[in-house]
Amino acid sequence: MRILITGAAGMLGTDARRILAEQGHTLLSTDVGPAATGTIAPLDITDIHALRAVFGEFRPDVVLHGAAYTNVDGCERDPDTAHRVNALGTWAVAGAAEEVGSALVAISTDFVFDGQKGDRYTEFDAPSPVSHYGASKLAGENLARHACHRTYIVRTSWLYGVHGKNFPYTMLALAKTKPELPVVADQIGTPTYTVDLVNTISEIIEAPLYGVYHVSNGGECSWADFARAVLQKTGLGHVPVRGITSDEYAEMFKSPTRRPPYSVMRHYALELMGRDDLRPWDAALDDFLASAREQGKI
Repeated sequence: MRILITGAAGMLGTDARRILAEQGHTLLSTDVGPAATGTIAPLDITDIHALRAVFGEFRPDVVLHGAAYTNVDGCERDPDTAHRVNALGTWAVAGAAEEVGSALVAISTDFVFDGQKGDRYTEFDAPSPVSHYGASKLAGENLARHACHRTYIVRTSWLYGVHGKNFPYTMLALAKTKPELPVVADQIGTPTYTVDLVNTISEIIEAPLYGVYHVSNGGECSWADFARAVLQKTGLGHVPVRGITSDEYAEMFKSPTRRPPYSVMRHYALELMGRDDLRPWDAALDDFLASAREQGKI
């Protein structure tokens, strides 16, 4: 397939470029500003004229739309920018994809839910975001479906990968300088490895079953549990992780963002198709750490 990637220089985009190229796909990798270097072409997803020109020349079969404003506190402080990138940008990408007959994979988030259900969320549960980040991503979902009739919405959660900033790297850096780590213990979700997300997306796009998919690793944990696992698996388990509440975190780190307390997603669409084979989050973490070591990241 001919696949165009937005946000190709990012954490998800970097793994997508490698994996999809290894699978034999023809790629056009794009990103914005200073990120557009080397083999990555410059493209502003909020510029519909630029999008139409690039899409018209490359004519992708599939667009993997990974570009987004993912700083949740930044989104809360500047909701206009959040909606310009996550809503308008996705709308523009979807319109350009529709014009050339391309399918669209729009990456979304567990933050479209309020976390009050008390059980795993399925693709058929009604979203109810409690933050501007979640609201802007939900707006992007809805606009994408309206603008491009061949749209896959792929919601994921607590994403991390070898390339770029992520939670495990932050915990490892802090553990080398702090006597203990205060980490939120009352938010439950599922850490998801970028490699597993990309591999599942590459399977999803093989069939024209457009709609919403939940794609995360298996199981669930708190952020504090996640931090403890990272430290234990890297020989830093002696550094204590102190569980704190979301309110304590907000006060300690001056965070204005409400976050869903329980945002674990059930991969119901994949289950119904007999294709839910994503591995547990702690097994994926082992592979991430091994790859990070090989590449000198940790």
